[in-house]
Amino acid sequence: MKPKPLSAKEFLKQARHIDQRINSKLEQVQSLRELATKATATLSDMPRSATPNIHRMEDVICKMMELESEINADIDELINTKHEVMAVIKMVERPEYQSLLELKYLCMKTWEEVAAELGYVYRQITRMHGHALEQVDAILRRCNTDDNRTR
Repeated sequence: MKPKPLSAKEFLKQARHIDQRINSKLEQVQSLRELATKATATLSDMPRSATPNIHRMEDVICKMMELESEINADIDELINTKHEVMAVIKMVERPEYQSLLELKYLCMKTWEEVAAELGYVYRQITRMHGHALEQVDAILRRCNTDDNRTR
């Protein structure tokens, strides 16, 4: 079964989703670091028991290392995805549409920030965005058609 092609918006939002996933994992690593620090402080401040649980600290460190490895893989995926998105954005005909798409989907700015940076009002930016998405949809359809021909 062939997967359904992504819409322009779904294609462009891929980088944002990966970035959010990375940020979530970074927060998890920070939480584990804090847990490890608390465990160390607790062990050093309390009188030592006959059998301290060193495996707990080891488990926390292993989980941190696993998450950091996942983060590195996600960063690689983010870089590749941004390259793909950038290649499609470069195919958009109008430079102002390219800038709009880059600011929104690669720099992850809000619509208000995009409007201010490009010197347009919010309503004009949303109108331009619609036109830019139409161009991206056409580019993606063309690329999917070309891919199917080469197979």
